[in-house]
Amino acid sequence: MADALRKRIWAGRLSWWALALSLGGVVAALIGAIGSGRGLWPFMTGFLILRWAFYAAVAGGVLAIVAWFMARRAPGSLGIVNLVALAVAIAFAAYLLVQVRTARSVPPIHDVTTDLDSVPRFFRLSLREDNLDNVPAEGDPELMRMTPVERWRALHREAYGDLATIQVPWSVDETVRRAEALARERGWEVASADPRGIVEATDTSTFFRFKDDVVVRVTPNPAGGSHVDMRSVSRVGVSDVGVNARRIRAFLDDLRAN
Repeated sequence: MADALRKRIWAGRLSWWALALSLGGVVAALIGAIGSGRGLWPFMTGFLILRWAFYAAVAGGVLAIVAWFMARRAPGSLGIVNLVALAVAIAFAAYLLVQVRTARSVPPIHDVTTDLDSVPRFFRLSLREDNLDNVPAEGDPELMRMTPVERWRALHREAYGDLATIQVPWSVDETVRRAEALARERGWEVASADPRGIVEATDTSTFFRFKDDVVVRVTPNPAGGSHVDMRSVSRVGVSDVGVNARRIRAFLDDLRAN
């Protein structure tokens, strides 16, 4: 009886520690992201907090499994506490692992466009000073012989060959109006909307508050309607985890269907 009671006590302690670590990991990750977004610390510090939050959540999941086995041999049940701790740990870890997998599946670039030969220019918003100076070669001898801009084009073509100029049936000024309205619907901060063919805006992520600058270029199509090109650039980081390409695809699809 005494032995069973001790197991029950230890199972209870481990269960609550498991829940504290799992939930604490999620809370720490949110604090790290929100703190970075508010400028309380550099975004790299936020990522470091996120890494340790991941370790804490995984530890919580492992403790939940151990506590569950201990509780099975003791009177009573702590199954719900362990189940919640394990579910939180698995969901949080799975989310982060998906992000890591996505980051590894896309090239280490943060400047994406529909036109590599005539890249849309920003006029109101400014590009970061090191925009294409830090495109890594990843040990590829062929890439290492290229300039950073050449590496960027090569990686871009390989990963985002589907991105291309689209055609719409509207005049330039009407297309600009629709693009501006669509940008505002998405919650982007519109810096300028020139009816002659340029829309510039900034999209801000929810937690880390990362800012990505967007330019939509509209030119007349001699056959009627307009050509639309787009560019999306992250202000920080080397890789954008594929966010800019997804943003361009979604925006142009919605513009075309508008």
